[in-house]
Amino acid sequence: MKPSRPPSEANAQSPETLVGLRTREPVRVAAGIPAIVQTMKHVMGQDGVVKGTRLLLKVNQANGFDCPGCAWPDPDGHRSIAEFCENGPKAVAEEGTAERVTPEFFRDHSVAELSEQSDYWLGKRGRLTHPMVLREGATHYEPIEWDAAFALIARGLNALESPDEAVFYTSGRTSNEAAFLYQLFVRQFGTNNLPDCSNMCHESSGSALGPTIGIGKGTVKLDDFEKAEVIVVIGQNPGTNHPRMLTSLQHAVRNGAKIVAINPLHETGLLAFKHPQELLHLLGKGTQLASLFLQVRINGDVPLLQGVAKELLETRAIDRDFVDANTAGFAEYEANLEKVNWGDIVEDSGISRDQIRALAELLARHDRIIFCWAMGLTQHKNAVANIQEIVNVLLLRGSIGKPGAGVCPVRGHSNVQGDRTVGIYEQPSDAFLDALSAKFGFSPPRKHGFDVVDSIRAMRDGRAKVFFAMGGNFLSATPDTEATAAALRGTRLTVHVSTKLNRSHLVAGRQALILPCLGRTEEDCQAGGPQFVSVENSMGVVHQSRGRAHPASERLLSEPAIVARLAKAVLGERSTVDWDALVANYDNIRSAIEQVIPGFDDYNARVRQPAGFYLPNGPREGKFTTPAGKAHFTVHPLPRQELAPGQLLMMTIRSHDQFNTTI
Repeated sequence: MKPSRPPSEANAQSPETLVGLRTREPVRVAAGIPAIVQTMKHVMGQDGVVKGTRLLLKVNQANGFDCPGCAWPDPDGHRSIAEFCENGPKAVAEEGTAERVTPEFFRDHSVAELSEQSDYWLGKRGRLTHPMVLREGATHYEPIEWDAAFALIARGLNALESPDEAVFYTSGRTSNEAAFLYQLFVRQFGTNNLPDCSNMCHESSGSALGPTIGIGKGTVKLDDFEKAEVIVVIGQNPGTNHPRMLTSLQHAVRNGAKIVAINPLHETGLLAFKHPQELLHLLGKGTQLASLFLQVRINGDVPLLQGVAKELLETRAIDRDFVDANTAGFAEYEANLEKVNWGDIVEDSGISRDQIRALAELLARHDRIIFCWAMGLTQHKNAVANIQEIVNVLLLRGSIGKPGAGVCPVRGHSNVQGDRTVGIYEQPSDAFLDALSAKFGFSPPRKHGFDVVDSIRAMRDGRAKVFFAMGGNFLSATPDTEATAAALRGTRLTVHVSTKLNRSHLVAGRQALILPCLGRTEEDCQAGGPQFVSVENSMGVVHQSRGRAHPASERLLSEPAIVARLAKAVLGERSTVDWDALVANYDNIRSAIEQVIPGFDDYNARVRQPAGFYLPNGPREGKFTTPAGKAHFTVHPLPRQELAPGQLLMMTIRSHDQFNTTI
C-alpha cells in the first residue's frame, strides 16, 4: 500500500488551503423550493417584509416596473402574481435596500480605503444619496450641489479641442427615454462616441444577423416557444442567467417539443426544472428539459454546426423550395461544406459523428426550430461565424419566418436592445441621422465614433480626456481590468450616473463625479406630474415601466432630468432643443422618438396598452430585409485551436449569485 502523505503536505496541496476553493456535487434540479427560499431571503432581508412584498407584486406587471434584471419577455396575455425569477428579487433588493451611502460615509472612508474592499462589500453599502466630487489631489469624495456638478462637467467638455475627445458610455438598464435624450445631447455636442454594454455582449449577434437576415435582433415571440418542435439552447445557461426562460422551455416540453442543449458544461436548469409556482411539482423530480445534450469542445460550435448542415445536405433533408425562393449564396455554401473533412469536424467539435447525425436527424424531422444563445457564442474571436452558422442551419430547414421557428439571442441587461434601437450606437446609419437632423434642426456628426475597446485605447493614448458613464460599472464590465483602470486614470474627468457605489467610482480621472439617480423601482415626478419610462425586451416588445417606491433620497434626479440639465449646462444657446419641455412630460420624448425612428407610430397610446407593442420585424414575417430582399448563406473556415503540450484552453462562467457586474 502506498503510504499516505503527512498532514502538512496534504494540506499544502488542498485547493481550499491555497485559494479558498471548495468542491461539492453539482445540483441536479433548478429552481423549486431553494429558489423560493432565496427570493424571500434577499427581498425581505434588505427591504423588510412590507416593502419587499409590495415591490415583488409590481415586478413585470402591466401597472408596475420592468425587472432591473434580464430582458426575458413577459407574457402578452395573463401574467401570474409572481412574474419573476430568483434573479429578479435580487436586483429589486439591491435597489430597494434601506442602506444609504451618504456624504458622511465618504467623509469617513477615503478612496484608498474603499479600494481595498470587495465589490460585494461596496455594493452592500446601499443607495447613493447626494452628488459627490473627488477633486484633483483629494483623498476623499465630498458633496457638491447639482448645479455646481453640471457646471464642472460643462467646463471640462467645453475645454476640449474636439468633441471626439469625450466618451459617453451607456448601461443596458437605461430607459428608452433617457437613452434617446442622451444620444441627442451627445450628437448635438458633436460626437458619435457612444460605446455601450452591448459592445461587450451581443454586438456579434447584431453583426451576424443584420447582413444575413436583415435585422440585428431575434425573430421569435414568446408564444413561439409554445409552437416549437425543437428548441436548441447553445452557449447559454438559462438556469443561472435567465431563469424565467425555464418556464417557457417547460411549457414547450409539455407540448411535445424536444430540447437540445449544447455546451461544454452540463447546465442544471436544462437537466430538470421545478417551477416554483407549481405546488404539486415542488416535491417531485421536476421536469426533464433537454432530451439531447452535446458536450461540445470550447469554441467547437462552428465545426459542430457545419457537421449538422453537412449531414442535412448529404441526406437531402433540406427545404429546397424555401432555399431557392428566399435565400442567396447557397451554391457557395454547399460547395464549401463538400470540402470540409468529417475528421476535422469531429476533432474540432469534440462531438462524435453519431451524435452529430442524431441532432441532424432530429432537425430533419421538423421545421419549427428555434435556436437560442447567449454569451457562450458571442464572446469568441469567431463569434459572428458562430451565429451565422446557426442561421445557415435554420435556412436549410426553412425555419425562419414561420410560427415556432427562428433565432433567439437572449439579452442580458433589461433594456440593452432598446438603447440601441433609440440611437445608442457609435456607428449610426445615415437614415437615422437624417431623421434626427430633420426633427431637431442641427447637423449630427457623421464620422463613426468609439466602441468600448476603441474608447479604452483612446483614453490610454490621451486621445480621449473626459469619460461619462450613464449607469453601469465600466471598469468591472470590460475585459482587461488593468488596462481599463490605467486608461480611466489618464483622463481629466470621469463622471458616473449611478444608484449604488461600485468599483468604477474608485478608479478616477484627475477629477471625478458621482451623480445619484432614481432607480427603476422608484417614483419619478417631473413638472408635468408622475412619469413612466419604457423599455424593449429580447423579443422586440416595447412596454412601460412605472416606479412605485418612494425615492431613496430627495436629492436624486431621474436619468432624463440629468441629461437635460447636462445638455443645458454644456450646450447653452448652441442647442436647438427645448430640454425643459421634453423632461417635463416624457410623452414629449416619446413623440420625438416616434418622429425619428420607424416602428414607433402612435407610441404614447400603444405603450400604455397592458402588454405594450411589437416593433416591426420583417424576418419574423418571412420578409428578409436585406438590400437584396433575401436571406444570405455565409461561408466560414473551421476555427482551429492549436494547443502546445501542457496547454489548456480556458473558458469563463458566471457564478449563480452574480448578475452582470452585481454580485
